[in-house]
Amino acid sequence: MPALEDLQVALGYRFRDAALLSLSLTHPSVVHEEGGEQNHNQRLEFLGDAVIQLAITSELYQRFPGLGEGALTQARAQLVNRTSLAAQARRLQLGQHLILSRGEDSSGGRARSSTLADAFEAIIGAVYVDGGFETARQMLLALMRDGGTQMEEVPNLDNPKGDLQEHLQSSSPDAPRYELLDTSGPDHDRTFRCAVLHGGVELARGVGRSKKAAESHAALLALQKLKSAAVPPVPKP
Repeated sequence: MPALEDLQVALGYRFRDAALLSLSLTHPSVVHEEGGEQNHNQRLEFLGDAVIQLAITSELYQRFPGLGEGALTQARAQLVNRTSLAAQARRLQLGQHLILSRGEDSSGGRARSSTLADAFEAIIGAVYVDGGFETARQMLLALMRDGGTQMEEVPNLDNPKGDLQEHLQSSSPDAPRYELLDTSGPDHDRTFRCAVLHGGVELARGVGRSKKAAESHAALLALQKLKSAAVPPVPKP
C-alpha cells in the first residue's frame, strides 16, 4: 500500500494523529476476516456523513438565500450523493490506500463505488476528530472546488437558465435577458439581486452570493411561475 504521506498531500491536511487516517481507510472486511478487536471505519463514516451534510447545507444556505427548503434539499442531494462522493474518492486515488481483507481485495473492493464513498466519508470524519469542524469543512469545500464543483450557480438537478430559454423558445425566438438590479453588503459578503426579462416583461427576480447565482435563482423562479400558470409569458404582438 502506498505511503499515506501522498494522501495527506492530496487532501491538503496533515493529521496530528496518523492512526485516525489509517482507521478511516480500514474496511470492515478486515475485522470479519481476521477477527479479534481490530477497529474499522464505519464509526468514522457515520460521523463524516453528518459533517458533510452540515458543511454542504450551511454553504448552500449562505450562497443561495432565495432558495426554499425543497430546492436546497435537492441541491444538497446532487452534491453529496454516493456517486459524487465516490468520484471524489477516485480523484484522490483512495482505492490504492484502502486496507481490505484478501477476499475483498481480490473481488474488486478497491474500485467499488460504495466502498470508496464510505472511505471518503470516513476521512472527513477523521479530519473532524483530528482538527475540528471548521478544518473539515474547509478541506471538504476545497476538495469539491478542485474536483470542479464551484457552487456559483444553483446546483439544481436541472439547468435553470437553459431550461428557461428552451421553455420560452417554444413560443418566441427571443432569448431571456438578465439584468442586475442591485448589490448589497460588504465586499467580502455581497448579495446580488437580478431580474430575468423576456420581451420587455419581467418574469422573476432572484438573489444570490454572486451574479451568476442570482441569475440562476431568477430563472428557477421564472420556470416555476410559468409552468404553474401554463400560459404564454409574453403577449404576442
